[in-house]
Amino acid sequence: MQQQQQQQSALAERDTLLHRKPATAGTAVSPSSSGPVTVTASGDSLAKLDRLDKRSDERFGKHDRGYAIDPASEDVQPSRSKVDWAVFACVFLLAAALRFHHIDHPAAVVFDEVHFGKFAAYYLRREYFFDVHPPLAKLLLAFQGWLVGFDGQFEFENIGDSYIENKVPYVGMRTLPALLGSAIPAVVYAIMRESGYPRIVGLFSASLVLFDNAHVGQTRLILLDAPMILFMALAFYSYIRFYKLRYSEFTRPWWTWMTLTGVFLSLTISCKMVGLFAFLSVGTAVAVDLWNLLDVKRGLTIKQFYRHFAARAVGLILVPAVVYLFWFWVHFTVLTKSGTGDDFMSPAFQQTLQDSPLTALAEEIRYYDTLTIKHKGTKAFLHSHPERYPLKYDDGRISSAGQQVTGYPFNDTNNYWIVEPTREVPPSGRGRIVRHGDVITLRHVGTNTTLMTHDVASTTMATNTEFTTWDGTCANEQECEIRKRDVQFELQIDEAHAGQQWMTKSGYFQLIHVPTRVAMWTHVEPPLPDWAFKQQEVNGNKNLKDRTTFWFADEIIVDPSKPVDLARPKKEPRQPAKMSFFRKFFELQLLMLQHNAGLTDSHPYASGPINWPFLLSGISFWTGPAERREQVYLIGNIVSWWICIMASSVFIGILAADQLAQRRGLEPIPTPVRNRLYNTGGFFLVAWLYHYLPFFTMSRQLFLHHYLPAHLITALVAGVVFSFLFCGDTINYPVSVADVRTRRRPRSRAVVGKGMMLAFVIVNALIIAGFVFLAPLTYGTPGLSAEEVHNRRLLSTWTLHFDK
Repeated sequence: MQQQQQQQSALAERDTLLHRKPATAGTAVSPSSSGPVTVTASGDSLAKLDRLDKRSDERFGKHDRGYAIDPASEDVQPSRSKVDWAVFACVFLLAAALRFHHIDHPAAVVFDEVHFGKFAAYYLRREYFFDVHPPLAKLLLAFQGWLVGFDGQFEFENIGDSYIENKVPYVGMRTLPALLGSAIPAVVYAIMRESGYPRIVGLFSASLVLFDNAHVGQTRLILLDAPMILFMALAFYSYIRFYKLRYSEFTRPWWTWMTLTGVFLSLTISCKMVGLFAFLSVGTAVAVDLWNLLDVKRGLTIKQFYRHFAARAVGLILVPAVVYLFWFWVHFTVLTKSGTGDDFMSPAFQQTLQDSPLTALAEEIRYYDTLTIKHKGTKAFLHSHPERYPLKYDDGRISSAGQQVTGYPFNDTNNYWIVEPTREVPPSGRGRIVRHGDVITLRHVGTNTTLMTHDVASTTMATNTEFTTWDGTCANEQECEIRKRDVQFELQIDEAHAGQQWMTKSGYFQLIHVPTRVAMWTHVEPPLPDWAFKQQEVNGNKNLKDRTTFWFADEIIVDPSKPVDLARPKKEPRQPAKMSFFRKFFELQLLMLQHNAGLTDSHPYASGPINWPFLLSGISFWTGPAERREQVYLIGNIVSWWICIMASSVFIGILAADQLAQRRGLEPIPTPVRNRLYNTGGFFLVAWLYHYLPFFTMSRQLFLHHYLPAHLITALVAGVVFSFLFCGDTINYPVSVADVRTRRRPRSRAVVGKGMMLAFVIVNALIIAGFVFLAPLTYGTPGLSAEEVHNRRLLSTWTLHFDK
């Protein structure tokens, strides 16, 4: 508190000195003025100002002076004037007009509406599904569907399926993304204003997003991007508001904006996993801020620093974690019925769902039961038949010539195995139940032989052991002892407790060979040769941590010839099991990450991140009947996108040139301007890099729309560059002592204003023209002739339909 009072006192004294009017004068600009004012200072005043600057540097560090959102500036609340609210509203209304224009067209499923419309339907039917994205945005779509009367019965099976024929209130469902997307350009404007930039700069950045075809096209359909991008922008806005209050720490506004930053960051990642990049962006800025607070020149004690650290840990880590968990709690609470996502989850999870086959059909397995066993990953049955391995393989290796054991995709009697004990078991009762950790043998019913593996290489993988069967014969007693051990397998049920019973359907297990400690495994590629009917190979995998070595007991085969006292007890109906929220949460998180990384299938419209900033390729969202020649093609406004990437390049060049100049003792950029470039622009640049560079490390399918958050950030960078080029150092920058001492006069505001306005008008005219030119591809109407389609193929890499 004492530090804050000292800072405010120093700033007040400085402002008082700067606004005196003695005889000698120098020209400077007041942060809150609309034009240049005359500021004067006597020799004594200049000396006192210099002392104030030195004291300020000692207490708070030089980098705080002249910062774009420094409280020394009187322009600390630029975006909350009546004019700014009016501009904000106008930007929002214009964005809404662009998104709601022809929102009813096409009246058919478009691109990823196949997925996200379907997920909304599952929520309304309360049927469990699996998706690689967190639930918030999908919950919003489902809630909107419920509001407009969607019953969830339409399946969104294929692109082009008619909404009208199936009576789907699709316009109402598209309304929510359109409304949220309409707020994005307005928030971009607010971010620039809160960063201390003039209205025209805020409008410039907003226009780059407002008139972008890709943003309009992506945020007017039943997709997840509109809420995700909006929450990301709001998180950046909230962080700027929070940082501006850094000299009013622990006040109510300070806590409010820090908490809102955490909440919006959490909402961002709750829509899509790529929201993590927003966390990294703000997290880096917070880490730098904390590092600066640790500087002894700041005058903070270690106890005060820890207080700052703890506050940020609560507001930016704990609160977001709670918000993130909350949406998964809603997700699990809503989805209580068995559905299409069951197979992705563990048996324990599936048993918590109503009508789950695992709940209805799971049975305890007892010794001497006859089973069918299936591989978890490939769903192939454990199979054997009388045919044998060849004595010699094509590569010259010798096999055991034993009976073949394979993976077979179809159910038949050669898939039947009897579970037998390796110890004495009672003839009836609970003592016959097979349990986790038991050592068992499996006897093949069709050939009356016992499953075994031994130290012989498998057919396709020399590093793995061969699986075969033993018919019970041996040459001598020593060989018999070896074979009796070779048929023993330890049953290891996944995530089981000691003594847990083995059940059909509801428990994945590993069958681990006792002597060699390899796990029974099967794989699709490569298949076995013709002599094994090209079935899957079964072999012994030495890597017991490999999750593909898990199997499950599919069914108990009832033998009516069994004596009555060995017959299975009557199966009682079972209620859904209980499972803790955190077990569900962490299981789902792991699966989301695994499957997200596993989306490696090819797609005709997938593209690499190197293509995105330059719009080298787009995505065909929908194609109408040939006679109407209509199509929806997601592509950005080439004018705005190239402006953004050029501005980013120019910005990096400016920073590099400034660093080189400073090395040579030159100061080409005034200190306040440099501080704004490095702090505000630097934050935006780091955020862009976080939202772009990680995609180069991903092997999954990637599309142009993955770049939309990064494009929004480049629009902010472009605003910084626009301000630097056309506004110079004459607008909204605090007056420095150096300006007063050197009597430096800025350029005429009238000249700067005219040049800036002319540039704004010309650039926006080009942006709007680019948007209008590509609008038929964005809205899918009107249909275009072949020549018109060809003319809109601005780059040869765009794959448009009907261009011939």
